[in-house]
Amino acid sequence: MMEGLEFANKEWLWALLIVPAVAGWYYYRYHIGRANITMSSLDGFEGISTSIKEWAYNGLIVFRLAALVLIIVALARPQSSSSWQDETTEGIDIVLALDISSSMLAKDLKPNRLEASKEVAMEFIQTRPNDRMGLVVYAGESFTQCPLTTDHSVLANLFRDIEFGMINDGTAIGMGLATAVNRLKDSEAKSKVIVLLTDGSNNAGTIPPLTAAEIAKTYNIRVYSIGVGTRGKAPTPVAAGPYGGIQYANREVKIDEKTLKEIAKTTGGLYYRATDNSSLANIYNEIDQLEKSRIEVTEYKNKTEKFFPFLLYGLGLLVLEYLLRNTYFKSLV
Repeated sequence: MMEGLEFANKEWLWALLIVPAVAGWYYYRYHIGRANITMSSLDGFEGISTSIKEWAYNGLIVFRLAALVLIIVALARPQSSSSWQDETTEGIDIVLALDISSSMLAKDLKPNRLEASKEVAMEFIQTRPNDRMGLVVYAGESFTQCPLTTDHSVLANLFRDIEFGMINDGTAIGMGLATAVNRLKDSEAKSKVIVLLTDGSNNAGTIPPLTAAEIAKTYNIRVYSIGVGTRGKAPTPVAAGPYGGIQYANREVKIDEKTLKEIAKTTGGLYYRATDNSSLANIYNEIDQLEKSRIEVTEYKNKTEKFFPFLLYGLGLLVLEYLLRNTYFKSLV
């Protein structure tokens, strides 16, 4: 009966402390406070026991106490409440532009830069269920691997399919950025973001990186640029010998950080340097915090008064107690 109820006048519940006081007063009056009669002998009263009617009469106080509890609860105005929510999501459209050139096979990240970048990016996707996300890959040229979608399971599967050799080798940063911009330029999202990841400098393509950045700025697209690679030397793929395959040699890591910083600055984003797996994961975590989807929640509540049954039962018990006391138990009063 009390489950799920709230009280509008909670202060009345303190009055329930009266109940044990009334019970104590009744016990004192009828069991301890009665007058004593001194008699020379009790032999004449032997064999006389308290009748069931007398025991039942003493039970009338239970009716009165229960009535008192119910009336106090009614005065506290119990209410049931039902609530529901309207949610408005202001999503963010995000395109991940991933470098898949041969240098991304370098092993300064484990197992290599490309696989580490794919793994961290897929974790990033899973943390943003309210956003549309897309994927652009680039090397010597670029193409859209996945357009903007809310079906993140499809996007994750397409991420797993990425591998070196899908397109001609090279590093066309400008082309990769421009392709990502093309995916976002018609978006009506309140916030449009590109995460541009590379491990080198622009050496291919027909669009300079800073020109692509200016185009992104025109469409109010923010670019977070990430340079991937350790500082110093790293085991890097080099031209294969006469038997083919991939060979590695320690080569100086050269990332055009100046251009990547300028891209981020032009578009209102930030530049990051990832030198190992953990720092790359931290970068995506920071971007995740900076680009939070805005969710507006409006809560509605409907309250229904529930005091009447308590009041009705309480008054009913008082009436029943009065009638019993003045009819069936009248001879004992």
